[in-house]
Amino acid sequence: MYHYNPATALEELTEDATLPNPVHVRDMMLRRKLTADESLELNRIFVAYQKAFGESQKLGKQILQRLAA
Repeated sequence: MYHYNPATALEELTEDATLPNPVHVRDMMLRRKLTADESLELNRIFVAYQKAFGESQKLGKQILQRLAA
């Protein structure tokens, strides 16, 4: 499954333009053996990703609600 394999998730992102769920991204990060510096840097990027993902979902829901009305 893509959410356990960063290379596959990246490939699917390139092919399908879908973003992996932040929960799966967090799992990917936890499964890697990262140095403290790598972990800190990735966590900063992850927080921004998580925020943008949530905002995108909210906007997508608004669009779909209007289209469904």
